[in-house]
Amino acid sequence: MIRFHKLALGAALVAMLGFIPSSHIGNVAFAAEMTDAEKKAEEVAATAAAEEMLNVATPYAPPEGSSSFAYEAEVSKMLDIVINSLYTNKDIFLRELISNASDALDKIRFLSVTKPELLGETKELEIKVEYDPDNKTLTIRDTGIGMTKDDLIKNLGTVARSGTTNFIKALSESEKNNVNMIGMFGVGFYSTFLVADRVTVASKCNDDDTQHVWESLNGESSFHVGPDPRGNTLGRGTEITLHLKEEADQYLSPYKLKELIRHYSEFVTHPVSLRQIKTVKVPKEKDEFEEDDEPKKDEGGDVEVTEDKEEGKEPEMEEVTTYEYEQINTDPAIWARDKDIITDEEYQEFWQVVSKGDGGPKAEDWTHFTAEGNINFKSILYVPSEVPYALQQGQLENMVNGLRLYVRKVLISDEFDLMPRYLSFVKGVVDSDDLPLNVNRETLQESKIVKIIKKKLVRKAIELIRKMATAPMPEDDAAEAEVDADGNTVIPEDKPKKVHPYITWYKKFGLSLKMGCIDDSANKDKLQKLLRFKTSKTDGENDYASLQEYVDRMKDWQKEIFVFPGESMKLLKESSFMDAFLERDVEVIYLTDAIDEYFIGNVREFSGHKFRDITKEGVKFSDEDENIAKRRAKVYADKFKPLTKFLKKLYGSDVSRVSISKRLGRAPAIVSSSEWGNSANMDRIMRAQAWAHKDSPGESVFSSGIMELNPRHPFVIKLLESIPEDEEAEVPESVKDTAWILLDMATMSGGFPIRDPKKYASRMARVLKNNLGIESLDLAAEIDPPEEDDEPDEPDFDMPDMDGFKMSDMGDLGDFDMEDLDM
Repeated sequence: MIRFHKLALGAALVAMLGFIPSSHIGNVAFAAEMTDAEKKAEEVAATAAAEEMLNVATPYAPPEGSSSFAYEAEVSKMLDIVINSLYTNKDIFLRELISNASDALDKIRFLSVTKPELLGETKELEIKVEYDPDNKTLTIRDTGIGMTKDDLIKNLGTVARSGTTNFIKALSESEKNNVNMIGMFGVGFYSTFLVADRVTVASKCNDDDTQHVWESLNGESSFHVGPDPRGNTLGRGTEITLHLKEEADQYLSPYKLKELIRHYSEFVTHPVSLRQIKTVKVPKEKDEFEEDDEPKKDEGGDVEVTEDKEEGKEPEMEEVTTYEYEQINTDPAIWARDKDIITDEEYQEFWQVVSKGDGGPKAEDWTHFTAEGNINFKSILYVPSEVPYALQQGQLENMVNGLRLYVRKVLISDEFDLMPRYLSFVKGVVDSDDLPLNVNRETLQESKIVKIIKKKLVRKAIELIRKMATAPMPEDDAAEAEVDADGNTVIPEDKPKKVHPYITWYKKFGLSLKMGCIDDSANKDKLQKLLRFKTSKTDGENDYASLQEYVDRMKDWQKEIFVFPGESMKLLKESSFMDAFLERDVEVIYLTDAIDEYFIGNVREFSGHKFRDITKEGVKFSDEDENIAKRRAKVYADKFKPLTKFLKKLYGSDVSRVSISKRLGRAPAIVSSSEWGNSANMDRIMRAQAWAHKDSPGESVFSSGIMELNPRHPFVIKLLESIPEDEEAEVPESVKDTAWILLDMATMSGGFPIRDPKKYASRMARVLKNNLGIESLDLAAEIDPPEEDDEPDEPDFDMPDMDGFKMSDMGDLGDFDMEDLDM
């Protein structure tokens, strides 16, 4: 681009305008008689036009003394998305800038609690917004912590702090570009390019004596950072100036800005003010050098006294532009307001502030309360509708606590540890007047007052979840309900069954509540009432039962809560362990979560009823006469004693005991666990642990189970008959194989892995050999295929050269008939 000298360009333009015929400039009839005032106005217009052409012709010049830095590749890609995507609401940029300014103020205020000298001469912590219609700029200024030169480069030019990778990923996965995602990943600053052609950031930090300026053009792949040519104008803080686009003039309107600031700063604890530009008329000041008219003298030389002719005459007025700041966010913080006058929409808007997009677009529910007593504080607690990202990935160590702690409106921390880990998904604010400010964060964490606050917050959070669980089923929308001719509501047969909102929420957060039963012994009884389980009597996908509902449905003779841990619902339903329970119509709770085993082992009982794992020994039914059951068990034990003794000797250490069971239905045998040992499911979980200290693969020692035999099954009866009466007699190999296969079947039915797969394969091979009547397992000789005559090779077929061939050379084929061919 050619760069013109300002004076030369202006002179050329004025000269050019001088040659334009007067009839093209003004009224034809009076053009020849232009007054001096009109000529002067024409010259002013020409000069203004020259200035405008100069602005267009002059290329952009970065701030004096600044250096150029390239954006990281991810930032450039993200900027391109932000700038070129079609957003329906560009107001979002102001929310992000106010939020960033508030964070900077919170940081300096927290640091100044222990080091008041950090505030220096700039003690007011505030945000100011200014608009300049003449220069088409919008400025947001704060007196926060500020940034050094390195901070400007890192925070505004690299992916390390901006989180643009997650932003781009989320944006690419969404069905449409959603501007609300800005801010969720810390890229809010770049939303300024939605409305600005150029962005200038000046910042001054206590750690640097020099005020620096950052600047970048919209669409440019680099930015510039250097000392601010104006010097230290801020004292401390950050000033962001947006040079607005032509189509962004609406953000120069004080009415529009006032509306946006009020909307986005409602929950900001620091004052946010808008500079109002007003033009007022004031009496014109008299020039102090202007001499008063000399008074007239009479003929005698005395001064003639006359009446003041100026009396009663209005003074000459002139227009003066004034500037004054008006605080916009005069309402108190939402948690300090009366909850009866706060709408659900306002609560959901505040949820967006505290959640920062992690936990779903809306909160599932919330509680707003004031705790009074020895310790007083105000709080709003939210339960999210979606699982936070870290919790979803199982990364509890990376789970950020979502409660902001304020002390007398001073933000102490937005990641304060006020909730146990099982409630780490709860987000909100806590504001206390009783906590000390002049202590560090570590000391405050151990404060007795904080411990009392924690206890009350946990109680309120559990009560909030209980309220969700006991809420009535929402009614159908009247607009969607079908009504017949008589006015009765018609329910379509294929209409899906309604799901209680708590069940939908519990399917996402149930693991956390089970963890609470393990970690929080003081509240485990309350938490157990919030749990929901699949049972043998809940068929639908969304059909769950509470522990209290299970207890209410227990048989009259039943004293224990039967549970069945396993890998999947399908395997549990088809397991042999369920035979006796299905036969007696006894409900069993299915446990398919990995944490369930730990939960049962720690909690042990509910409402006075112990949990009984049906895969372990000791399961008894009290639905028959106890005396008859004892006598029958004694008879079975005596009858099958030779078999149990033989099998224990045969199996050796592969089983800990062989016993006769009365709880088996159609299965011949099953391997169960001892009452205090690990179940098959727990054994599987422990062996799958990445950090389990165990033997090398292939050398793992499996836990020995209890072999339970079904005395009524034909396999077991036949096996008893196959045992020689003489204990010293040799047992046929076929009987041993049958006994081992019985153990293999029982092991797999019990959920345990086969101990020795190679021996298992050998036994099965022998069984197949006997069943098929095969005398030897030697392999047959290789087939000697006969020689065959060589078939002639297919003739090669050369395609004719089609170069230069045209269909037009074939002539008219319209009369062509297949019958003309001599086949």
